[in-house]
Amino acid sequence: MPAYLPPGWPAGVHPPGSEGFEATAVAWLLDAVPPDYRLYGVLRRHPVALATMARHHLAAAVQGARQGYRMARTDLTQTLPPHAVDAVLAAYRREGRRLVAAARAVDVVERALRGETFRPGMDAK
Repeated sequence: MPAYLPPGWPAGVHPPGSEGFEATAVAWLLDAVPPDYRLYGVLRRHPVALATMARHHLAAAVQGARQGYRMARTDLTQTLPPHAVDAVLAAYRREGRRLVAAARAVDVVERALRGETFRPGMDAK
């Protein structure tokens, strides 16, 4: 029976316990963080450390996007026309959804790297 993958499991990451799981998880996680994270071999050797750093990075990005959204009108109204401010707000909303989804995916990958197994109906947080 194939491994159950929880909602939000990232495309391209093999199921936990399968051949290539850690390698595909590391490759995906490295794409979820700034490129300079690739400079640190310790993160490739210890995927849980990479996942932990990715979790913190994405949490900060979500927080930053939310703060940017809250302040966009104040920060930009004097400089941009109203339609441009609206477009910036729409971009923040789209990016916020993407970041939240990425943060959820990092969470389930990190949990799998730590050895957690997933079953249908279990809370994937």
